[in-house]
Amino acid sequence: MTSEDVQRVRVGAVELAATTTGDPADPPVLLVAGLGAQLISWDDGFCRALADRGLYVVRFDNRDAGLSTHLGESPAEPAYALSDLAGDAAGLVDELGLGSVHVVGASMGGMIAQLVAIEHPDRVRSLTSIMSTTGDPTVGEASQAAIAALTAPPALTREAVLDGAVVANRIMGSPDHPMAADEVRARAGRAFDRAYDPVGFGRQLQACLTTPDRTEALCRLDLPTLVIHGAADTLIGVSGGRATAAAVPGAELLVLDGVGHEVPEGVWPLVVDRIAALVARAEERSTVGRASG
Repeated sequence: MTSEDVQRVRVGAVELAATTTGDPADPPVLLVAGLGAQLISWDDGFCRALADRGLYVVRFDNRDAGLSTHLGESPAEPAYALSDLAGDAAGLVDELGLGSVHVVGASMGGMIAQLVAIEHPDRVRSLTSIMSTTGDPTVGEASQAAIAALTAPPALTREAVLDGAVVANRIMGSPDHPMAADEVRARAGRAFDRAYDPVGFGRQLQACLTTPDRTEALCRLDLPTLVIHGAADTLIGVSGGRATAAAVPGAELLVLDGVGHEVPEGVWPLVVDRIAALVARAEERSTVGRASG
């Protein structure tokens, strides 16, 4: 965790935990975490790098993750859709008084970010979708090993969770940026100690699996968009990123060779540069739009 205090923000029926990094006077960037992930999945160093580029970084825990509201025992039917998680994100923007943000989402967070842009366009200045997909089942397909890791029975002990994280990293990590097993275990331990909710993970997974294809709606977007995807991603194949970039008019596509289903530290400088450049273009477009209006 950074030194910033965790804020508890009420958004409708849920309370979201959020932290901020940087100068509130700078353009705001909202980072949306992936399936089962917490705000700490966005590394402190990555957030500081964005802040050093003149961006105000907001991280938060989705419902059913981290320190945000958890819904308890799983119901028989899906408890919510990804649109509800997008509504949470848009509501957080409102409650923090940000007006609109540059939204950046990874994996499920990329799906949520896309939906914020589609369903709450006034809240979004630019969109960055990382290692995500459109919802079209014919793209972004996972390997059998990744599916097995994702759907394995939930671990019951801390040690089992850490062991599982090492196995998952071997399957989904980055061939050109390997992470030592001790570091994988340390990261998984921090997440476990902060919050562990396999039932909430299941509800988030249901939301992913029951959300319709977004391709047609993505084709109607009109905002600066960047799509980033690892060429070696085994959980959401790179075709998911290519399809996202192809759907959004004018979207940029950055494919990272040797990168799996993560944003490893070795590519932070490039990724931060590209996000900062997208924000700059979007801010300029917004300024021009206000001036012409």
